Amino acid sequence: MNWAEAIVVIVVVTAVARVVHASLLSRGGRHNVTFDHKGNPVSVTPAAPQADPALRREVEELRERVRVLERIITDERKSRDLSDEIERLR
Repeated sequence: MNWAEAIVVIVVVTAVARVVHASLLSRGGRHNVTFDHKGNPVSVTPAAPQADPALRREVEELRERVRVLERIITDERKSRDLSDEIERLR
């Protein structure tokens, strides 16, 4: 075997090993694992965001606005005009 045949054999063995490795990972439910440049597995799960009081307050305000809008839309009283109801709630 000369050096060119040895290189071809190494490339083929490496390619087959990577395909088999990827197949085994996908069967184990770890198909979304990525690897860094050294071949080490890297977690793809994003970090949980920190609780921000200002963000929580804004979300609560938006939820309250949605509740008001739902109440306007689902209100059974047809005698009021929609614009009058919106002005009254402001």
